[in-house]
Amino acid sequence: MGDKKGFDNLHQIGPCSSMEDLQAVRDIRKLIIDLCRQNNGGHGGSAIGMAPIAVSLWRHVMRYNPLNPEWFDRDRFVLSNGHAAALLYVMLHISGYPHMSMDELKMYASTKPVDRATGNWKSTICLGHPEIHVPGVEVTTGPLGQGIANAVGLAIASRNLAATFNKPGHEVIGSHIYCVTGDGCLQEGVACEATAIAGNLGLDNLTLIYDNNQITCDGPLEWTMSEDTNAKMKALGWHVIDVLDGDGELAVSRIAAALVEAKSLKGKPTFVNVRTTIGYGTSKAGSAMSHHGTYTEEDAAQYCPAGEFTTHTISSATKNYFAELVTKGSDLETKWNDLITQYSMIHPGLAAALDQRMRGAADLHPGNLLGSINVPDSLMATRQFNGIVFNHLMSGIPAMIAGGADLWNATNMSDAAHGIFDRCRPSGRVIRYGIREHAMAAISNGIAAYQQGCFLPVTATFFMFYLYAGPAVRMGALSDLRVVHIATHDSIGEGQNGPTHQPVELDSLYRAMPNLLYIRPADPEEVIGAWATALEAERTPTIISLARDPPLHGLSGTDRWKVRMGGYVLSEPKAGQKALVTLISCGSDLQFAAEAALRLNEEGVLTRVVSMPCIERFEKQPLEYQEEVLSSSRHVISVEAYVSTIWARFCNASVAMDSFGYSGSSTENFARFGMDSDGVVRKVKAFIKGDTSHTKAGAFRMWRLLK
Repeated sequence: MGDKKGFDNLHQIGPCSSMEDLQAVRDIRKLIIDLCRQNNGGHGGSAIGMAPIAVSLWRHVMRYNPLNPEWFDRDRFVLSNGHAAALLYVMLHISGYPHMSMDELKMYASTKPVDRATGNWKSTICLGHPEIHVPGVEVTTGPLGQGIANAVGLAIASRNLAATFNKPGHEVIGSHIYCVTGDGCLQEGVACEATAIAGNLGLDNLTLIYDNNQITCDGPLEWTMSEDTNAKMKALGWHVIDVLDGDGELAVSRIAAALVEAKSLKGKPTFVNVRTTIGYGTSKAGSAMSHHGTYTEEDAAQYCPAGEFTTHTISSATKNYFAELVTKGSDLETKWNDLITQYSMIHPGLAAALDQRMRGAADLHPGNLLGSINVPDSLMATRQFNGIVFNHLMSGIPAMIAGGADLWNATNMSDAAHGIFDRCRPSGRVIRYGIREHAMAAISNGIAAYQQGCFLPVTATFFMFYLYAGPAVRMGALSDLRVVHIATHDSIGEGQNGPTHQPVELDSLYRAMPNLLYIRPADPEEVIGAWATALEAERTPTIISLARDPPLHGLSGTDRWKVRMGGYVLSEPKAGQKALVTLISCGSDLQFAAEAALRLNEEGVLTRVVSMPCIERFEKQPLEYQEEVLSSSRHVISVEAYVSTIWARFCNASVAMDSFGYSGSSTENFARFGMDSDGVVRKVKAFIKGDTSHTKAGAFRMWRLLK
């Protein structure tokens, strides 16, 4: 694991850390033990071991203002091993962030109700894992490896802003990204993907600090990991610095020196490998037992003055040592504000654009951006037309930064006009992620998290491969981050690549995910509406799901502005006629529902059609609107070439898939599985003939799969 070989730079010999540093480390370790003991649990081991790293960062290296956690040019800190959240909360407390009081720390990971009789519950900002909504927490972490990828995204954002706005003598963007990782994060695939991307892009504004304690939750690291980590990081294009003793009296000075050197190194990101002991100094030190759980009174007592046992305290020496950071941080921001004032006088146009980006006030009004786009007269695949809309938006939204997982051309995106982001052209706005879907989505979360509204990240690949990206998409939804994911080649219409590439079940995952818009537009008109809806969703990620091939049948009645309602009536029988059937559909399947409705109406089976591109948005509409759209048809039937799950909320039957797809053309596949117009007509008539339930929309639904 790089412990005894492959050292690029060693920080083994140096001056002893100051007495103030040593006292701060002791106080931090003691307070973390107290936090674990208060609820008989927590993840204290790594937090205790990383105390010297924390003092080095927060006292000696990072630029931040405790009185303004949102200062735009602050350095960003990411705790990728988010289970060590107690360390972050303690550092926010002793560094002077007013909201992180000792009373808050006393509720760390608390689940105790205020009053069990009334069911009233306490709330805390000291959650079991850090969440972005807490001031001073840059990104939500916990699922291992996500934080590393988020940090890469933060570094890309900072680099892109610097390349766009910095001018000689007026380097207004200088934020450096620091990320702490444990052994577990480095084993995750998303971390391997992200570190490869960072090395390839030469992100020298990124420092990754490895808390190398050789322990995972289950036991010694050697059980599962034998590679030379330093050699691997160097091979991925990183500088490597070793700190062989991250525990003792020299630890803070050595780590601080390594971090200062890391910031000075150019051309590559830097990996600082710090050897620590999990649960240092406690009865569980160096063992998996220290990963989580609580500690003994003897563990806590060793940090107390002789004959005096106190809990939840910080010594006056440490308080005084960190107190000056509040003034220092305010001074740093004041000097930066003065620099911005000078910059505004010399570069007024750039300053105005930067101010808009900092405030997240980009004009994303859909009417202005999308109202003038005309749909083609000929039939066109939604993925193809989406490329036209995307490039129109890229030209109109400087905050948009996009990237694809190698399938950029297949997804019909274009990069010629907007430049590639790489080590030589960091002002570019298109990122080549390679075949790394998980990292692509997680890095995009980091870009979005740099400052609310400062960037609008876009990703693109086949819908099937968003299964790889799923954990990061979930983290974006949980974190209220606006990222737009372009998912092409959806459903069995993907074609000859076969069932390995036909995501018949994947919609269920994303439609079930809270705070995520899954939008499946049926034609170019609805593609415009999907983008309008995504642009309006300021704190919600969106997946726009698109078909590979042009439709066989054109549609009439689609409306870009009704897409934001989630669902709307596409066609009705003649005035005064009450429909027996309502067909609900979306995406490439809506053409077949519409064609089937025409034929059913001709045969006297009165049928109406509802376009439902976004169930999440539809369920946000008033109940009166939902009832109006669903109507009182006796039979409400969904038509979609996916395994039907969520449609049971609205329908008493579904024309759907109950198997994986097949390797054939899209036309052949829709016919093979009875999902074309002929199949829909046949199945609807059979359902009506055999129906004896007499159920109505809104009542108890006899939901049956029509095979």
